[in-house]
Amino acid sequence: MKRPSGLEEAQSPASDIRVFASSCSMHGLGHVFGPGGPMVRRGLWTTAVLLALATLLYQVAGRVRYYGEFHHETALEERESRRLTFPAVTLCNINPLRRSRLTPNDLHWAGPALLGLEPTEHAAYLRALGRPPAPPGFMPSPTFDVARLYARAGHALEDMLLACRYRGWLCGPENFTTVFTRMGQCYSFNSGAEGAELLTTPKGGMGNGLEVLLDVQQDEYLPVWRDTEETPFEVGIRVQIHSQEEPPLVDQLGFGAAPGYQTFVSCQKQQLSFLPPPWGDCSSVSLDPDFEPEPSGPLDPPRPSLGPSPPYSLIGCRLACESRYVARKCGCRMMHMPGGAPVCSPQQYKDCAHPALDAMLQKDACTCPNPCASTRYAKELSMVRMPSRAAARYLARKHNRSEAYIAENVLMLDIFFEALNYETVEQKKAYEMSELLGDIGGQMGLFIGASLLTVLEILDYLCEVFRDRVLGYFWNRKRSQRHSSANLLQEGLGSQRTPVPHLSLGSRAVVRVSPGLPPLPVPSPRRSLPLNAPATSSPSSRWGVCVFRAAP
Repeated sequence: MKRPSGLEEAQSPASDIRVFASSCSMHGLGHVFGPGGPMVRRGLWTTAVLLALATLLYQVAGRVRYYGEFHHETALEERESRRLTFPAVTLCNINPLRRSRLTPNDLHWAGPALLGLEPTEHAAYLRALGRPPAPPGFMPSPTFDVARLYARAGHALEDMLLACRYRGWLCGPENFTTVFTRMGQCYSFNSGAEGAELLTTPKGGMGNGLEVLLDVQQDEYLPVWRDTEETPFEVGIRVQIHSQEEPPLVDQLGFGAAPGYQTFVSCQKQQLSFLPPPWGDCSSVSLDPDFEPEPSGPLDPPRPSLGPSPPYSLIGCRLACESRYVARKCGCRMMHMPGGAPVCSPQQYKDCAHPALDAMLQKDACTCPNPCASTRYAKELSMVRMPSRAAARYLARKHNRSEAYIAENVLMLDIFFEALNYETVEQKKAYEMSELLGDIGGQMGLFIGASLLTVLEILDYLCEVFRDRVLGYFWNRKRSQRHSSANLLQEGLGSQRTPVPHLSLGSRAVVRVSPGLPPLPVPSPRRSLPLNAPATSSPSSRWGVCVFRAAP
């Protein structure tokens, strides 16, 4: 096929398709737009190029559509570590209040809401507790705080904790943090509260974790007065093993440990990682538990946050959502809920808080996505009877209790890591942007032999076409308008040119106009000027200067 010579290319504009096709790196264009050659051969090349281009566009559209669906995949991997952070362990006695700590004032305020008692049953309930009835003229206190009731009448860790060891080192109540849950006053080990350093372990297996010996204090359990949803029938403690980033939810996620048994809990750490939208539905923004009232005006600034928000967790989001709902409905919060709202009074518990929370849980009003990063602990439990007869005698002498009391109230809890390896469950993007670009580049190279530089060549050619065809059209049109206006102006000046008076010295006079115009003959005037008349002429113009000449 004959290609245009260098002179022809130099004379052809850059927007000429033949010039572009002869230099473009895209395969086939030179055969389609090149000069010469039979039409059949050019038609076959045109068909081949169009089919290849259509196939390329179809494949690229499919890849782009697949990328826009934002698929993800889950990868499970097991990793090893030389040292693991020990989880937080929250312990709650199943019995929320000690019978020896209840007073007639507590029954007056909290009896109907927390215990299901009617005012006429207070005296009988005090007798069931082994307490004398309220004295004559008893006057309840004007104020009452539910949180203080649980802090005063709940089981004290100093009385329950008989022994504590972590990795063989002695520990005590000072290593626990008091937390309030829906089960009352609870205690968390290794919670990391107030910036405390988190404990770690370099080994797995028994003896390398937390060992506690607890007294559940069955003698302090409240009598079962009436069968309600809040009435506990069990004995023992509830335990939850969780990360330090999430608050405890012992009443729903905890497991039980019964007296008379030693419970072994083998843990394995799991790190979960989820993708945010549009690939997944995780979130990392914490929900503010404080209920924000409607602003009184559009210019009112939002209320600033009182402190840094805690890390987002699924349980924390649920508790914050419940706190906002109860605060909106009742103007207060339950004692286990976060936020700055005041704690509900016992009457508010009975009339508003409990019904509102139950209704909310039934209709599942809280929508909390999974956290983008979280830590979970898989557990395997096993139990053995304790104490043995020999150990019962020893423990009875050591703690000044009877052997029957030891058998009915004492339990041991042993929590440890199975091994230092841990699992990671990670969501990953199934199709990255780099893979999309690689697929598009491969399809371009396979079907049309093009690359990224070919795309730049096409863009450069389109710019040349725009400059030569579009902008050149407007430039030529504007140039022709300027030329036409100049011609009209010249014709107008020529039509408005008038003869200039001259001094007649004979029968003819010639008006010479310069530049570029021939001299124009001027007919002799009928009347000559006086010889002594001054010579006059028209003002000089850019078309020339008039010169008067007397005819011979």
